[in-house]
Amino acid sequence: MINWEELKHIHVIRKLEQILAQWFHTEIFFIDERGQVRNYDPLDRQREFKNPLVATCLPKEKGREVLLAAMTAANEKIFSGETAHTVIEGPWGVEKAFVSRISVENEFLGSVFAYSFTENALTDKAKKEAVSRAEKQGLDPEHFENALTKMRVLSDSERKYLFELVDLVAQEIVTFHTEISKREERISALNNQLGVRYSYDSMIGKSKPMQELYSLLDKVKASESTVLIQGENGTGKELIARAIHYNSPRKDAQFVTVNCSAFNENLLDSELFGHVKGSFTGAIKDKKGLFESANHGTLFLDEIGDMTLTMQVKLLRVLQEGTFMMVGGTDQRKVDVRVVAATNKDLKEMVETGTFREDLYYRINVINIHVPQLRDRKEDIPILIDHFLMRGCKEKGVELKTFAKRAIEKIFDYPWPGNIRELENEIERLIVLSGDESRITADMLSSRIRDFGENAKVQGVRVAGKLKDALEELEKTMIREGLRRTKWNKSRLAKELGISRAGLIMKVEKYGLDKRKLARAEGETGAA
Repeated sequence: MINWEELKHIHVIRKLEQILAQWFHTEIFFIDERGQVRNYDPLDRQREFKNPLVATCLPKEKGREVLLAAMTAANEKIFSGETAHTVIEGPWGVEKAFVSRISVENEFLGSVFAYSFTENALTDKAKKEAVSRAEKQGLDPEHFENALTKMRVLSDSERKYLFELVDLVAQEIVTFHTEISKREERISALNNQLGVRYSYDSMIGKSKPMQELYSLLDKVKASESTVLIQGENGTGKELIARAIHYNSPRKDAQFVTVNCSAFNENLLDSELFGHVKGSFTGAIKDKKGLFESANHGTLFLDEIGDMTLTMQVKLLRVLQEGTFMMVGGTDQRKVDVRVVAATNKDLKEMVETGTFREDLYYRINVINIHVPQLRDRKEDIPILIDHFLMRGCKEKGVELKTFAKRAIEKIFDYPWPGNIRELENEIERLIVLSGDESRITADMLSSRIRDFGENAKVQGVRVAGKLKDALEELEKTMIREGLRRTKWNKSRLAKELGISRAGLIMKVEKYGLDKRKLARAEGETGAA
């Protein structure tokens, strides 16, 4: 069953309704499989209608009865017919309506009813007969005739655009219903799935990407090889490094961390390799470096992509030979350290541009671990929310809180550019700001999460100007969001959009929607 109440939150559908009302003066009604109109409440006196016939007739009891009966009849017609859409005659014989079928896997779920328009200018005779019919039904003849006069006459090309947009509304409803169903199935499957690890040390998640990561860590933990961990900020690269160390033969020795981007070249040199007394201003005594502190243990070099070329040479030496010299010293020192490095940068690209040494890249990239982004493992979000919620409520001494369904859906829709760290911070914020409330609702979410569906999906789709330009904007938005939703599965998206795969690829190139450009743009947005 379609959650009709939630459709009013879908920004694409709302925008399409605005476009249809602005350009064609048509009103859109959603009718379920039983013939009930789901987006109209007779008690709602605030709603304004662009269509003159609807504005005149629907507020009146008799007019409302006639119009709703016509919608039910149209729904039955599209249900029993073989076509996906059709044009029908309106209840007063002079106006037209367009009906588009809503179905998933051949199961009829309802229809979209677009009302009303005419194909030709009304003759005096046709107008007189319609007014007479309306008067017999108890409608004000003068008001009804005035509404007929204001009704839009659509050309062939305008009707074509109207039909395409109404079909888009139906397709968006189907897409929304399908995604919600899949989401619920995924959550149900996760809750019922047995024999799958929810966690690995401090890491949490049982999605396929995380299961693959756990399997790789099982193979890596007993090794002495250098490891390179790559992933976006906030994905938990240090947790992985700790898991490698504390499951390795070196677990009883030191695990030492250093953020390479936190020091300039001279300070990092001293931090890693230590210095002797008097080697520079402020060096009042000998200081042991982190390599020496981590002897027989593991050294975690975070943000290694920010290391200068000079420091890269020194690091390469200690990795290859196990020896180094302290800053200002003359003696070679030997260490036995396992290095785990991490970065959110594309080191291979940096090698090509000359900002990262190729020999060092291959030396640290013996075992490569790619950490999945949260947006690619959304099945783990319920587990992560439960974990952070239970931990946060326990730490703050408050009763365990729950999330409203709409809040969970908003959290699912958000792309989480800050990944696990951003989610953890958001849950902590919600625990604090919800106060004594036991239920966390969508309005409590941070504005960037709460408004993401409103601002990211169809922001900028115009309701004025050239129709061709607006349709191109809408097409670009639908393809961009569809690519993200299907994880760049062009065959699946082409099928959803009802176009060929080759046609979709051409449009992706036309609008510059390739994966790398979008990922870079998202990264810049997240950083900002």
